[in-house]
Amino acid sequence: MENNNQGQTVSQQTLKLAMTSMMFCFFTMGFVDLVGTASNYVKQDLNLSDTVANFLPSLVFFWFLIFSVPTGVLMNKIGRKKTVMLSLIVTVISLLLPIFSENFVVMLVSFSLLGIGNTLMQTSLNPLVSMYVKDHLASTLTFGQFIKAIASFLAPIIASWGAAATIPNLGLGWRVLFPIYMAVGILASLMLQVTPINEKSDDEKPAEQKSIGRDYIDTFKLLGNPYVLLCFFGIMCHVGIDVGTNTTAPKLLQQYAGLALNDAAWATSLYFIFRTIGCMTGSFFLRILETRTFFVISVTMMALSMVCMFMGATSSAEVSKWWLYVGIALVGYGNSNVFSMCFSQAMLYMPDKKNAISGLMIMGLFGGTIFPLVMGIASDAVHSQVGAVAVMAVGVVYLITFINKVRY
Repeated sequence: MENNNQGQTVSQQTLKLAMTSMMFCFFTMGFVDLVGTASNYVKQDLNLSDTVANFLPSLVFFWFLIFSVPTGVLMNKIGRKKTVMLSLIVTVISLLLPIFSENFVVMLVSFSLLGIGNTLMQTSLNPLVSMYVKDHLASTLTFGQFIKAIASFLAPIIASWGAAATIPNLGLGWRVLFPIYMAVGILASLMLQVTPINEKSDDEKPAEQKSIGRDYIDTFKLLGNPYVLLCFFGIMCHVGIDVGTNTTAPKLLQQYAGLALNDAAWATSLYFIFRTIGCMTGSFFLRILETRTFFVISVTMMALSMVCMFMGATSSAEVSKWWLYVGIALVGYGNSNVFSMCFSQAMLYMPDKKNAISGLMIMGLFGGTIFPLVMGIASDAVHSQVGAVAVMAVGVVYLITFINKVRY
């Protein structure tokens, strides 16, 4: 009996260590959101147009289209922990490059590697967590998104401090953000490396020995399932609105409230403050409310946020600022849990296909490429950020139509 109790104690200790390590990885996952802040500073420093500046965050999320499904296949071959480790290594390299130069080509390479690393991480980390959590998966993933949101929230603050600091900042200005996050990424790698993780899953069937080509075909066939496809589009809209707000919020305040970039950059922090609060409270609400009920609350807040942004674009500068602040706060909270709800819906719908489903759902983050590009084109076409807001509103309309499809 004593040995059994001791074994149970060791098991609990291992579980706590594994969950702590994986939550730390969620923090590094948030590094990808620095692209919104960085693209605004790069636009100013290199005198870029909206379309070209929005190409930078779009490039980051382009790699989700290319690497998500291959990552799902890779997990079948080398395991989830090794795939997360690989993602951390790529992320650290991506953060190293901008320390040496702000050249446009360097930033393109850095953002590409950041996107590839984040694709590997998001595809492998979520199913890794699901092996330890059988109940309340949406709640646990939301808590992970809360940890991720802390990194997202800190990015514009660190960048603004670096741009305005009078104390030593390595001569990097706003780019001091990169070495700071790189150090955290190295620490996360070390933590995961020393964490013992048993990758045997109770509810996932052992992977059949298939050719890589057959793995690809079987994975993409899952998109033929209407419910999986709806969840896929839901994630596309979520991340498109997320990256779109991250990138566009400062521009809205610059154009309609007359703020300078360094002051307007606080809008991104406001967005992430409310997204962080949303993830933190959402982790609780998803345990006591039905998922559909909380999804309705979230989407309603997003719809109201679009109204506020349109009001901000048609009001005087002083009034506009407050309309925009309210709109940014509402979309921050409302959109904070949409990913976790859509992702968990798909995972619970096909629990025996976790790796493949994860790859497909993370491929939906390609919406982070499509939305900013279309938003930039729309803004340039009408010479106003109203064009960008209209594109985000389309995504909100889709999420409203998804309400009746929420099951679990």
